[in-house]
Amino acid sequence: MSKTSKHDTQFEIEFYEAVHRRCPSYVDIVGLLGGLYTKVGRIADGLKMDRKLVRLEPENATAHYNLACSLALCKKRPDALRSLRKAVSLGYDDVDWMQQDPDLEILKKNPEFQHLLGQLKPQS
Repeated sequence: MSKTSKHDTQFEIEFYEAVHRRCPSYVDIVGLLGGLYTKVGRIADGLKMDRKLVRLEPENATAHYNLACSLALCKKRPDALRSLRKAVSLGYDDVDWMQQDPDLEILKKNPEFQHLLGQLKPQS
């Protein structure tokens, strides 16, 4: 990350944190902060925001997918798989991305992960 982009990202984080303090239930800000925290390596903070987003929007498949990614990055395999199952049950179906998403690396050899992928692949 270049010095400028690192500075820009830090500015964004500080800006969104200020908005979040004023409006802690602003769903879009919670999601943005989760992604930004993860991008800069603040995995625990990203996980906190992803958990909050799932509480705010329990039927949001992408929120559950992002939570699964954060949990996997924190090496919480069973919780990550549970959240991934929930994301899929709510309609998350981007198999190609799931297979290449580096955040899910810790799960890729897990039989349950492979089973989830098999459920999503078109049966031809």
